[in-house]
Amino acid sequence: MALIQVRDLKKIYGDQVVLSDINFDVEDGAVRVLMGSSGSGKSTLLHCLNRLEDPTSGSILFRGKEVAGLDVDVRALRKQIGFVFQQFALYSHLTVLENVTLALTVLEGMKKPEANEKALVTLSKFDMTIHQHKYPAQLSGGQQQRVAIARALAMDPAVLVLDEPTSALDPIMSRDVADLINRLHEAGITMLCVTHDLALAQNISDTVMFLDKGVIRADEKISILMSDTSDPDIHAFFGNKDNKK
Repeated sequence: MALIQVRDLKKIYGDQVVLSDINFDVEDGAVRVLMGSSGSGKSTLLHCLNRLEDPTSGSILFRGKEVAGLDVDVRALRKQIGFVFQQFALYSHLTVLENVTLALTVLEGMKKPEANEKALVTLSKFDMTIHQHKYPAQLSGGQQQRVAIARALAMDPAVLVLDEPTSALDPIMSRDVADLINRLHEAGITMLCVTHDLALAQNISDTVMFLDKGVIRADEKISILMSDTSDPDIHAFFGNKDNKK
């Protein structure tokens, strides 16, 4: 059984259908990539997965259990679905170490020494221990991204969800993030990555799901999508030379 199973998911705001008939699986240990233009519904889909948004209808099964219902323990769900936000969402008034330990102490009830120890072990995997006493403003964009990922992984989630992890980074830092994601994959971390960055997608996965106007139009190898001229929307996105940089 897949770790996550999404079936007939729909999200409507007023009379606007943002997501319609979304169906896909995320297998344990896999890296799944979701691509699409701005406004296609990518972030809304991620928000539905960990209940930052409530689906209008449909089913989301996590380890075989429904998580889209009203009686779900959302706090427990979010411990299992680690979320890395597009703009990192680090607390500017907290140090690197404090950003990583905050959820460990508040949500897990760890004592400070235990939380610090776990945070430092996690930060060491990202070569960020040396920066533990710095504040986010003192870090580069790539370093902030590493802290955001470390903060999520410190909670030992079953899956790591990344929302546009390279959108605020330059090409060199973007390649570093791709290398980091591949290292996490080799370590067995399950991931779902939303991106508009074709270079990142090519570096971390052979296949992508293509979301267009709230509908998954394709779930296919990138090489096939890039050469597809039969669907004008797929061709417009994957055939655009700006997406290939």
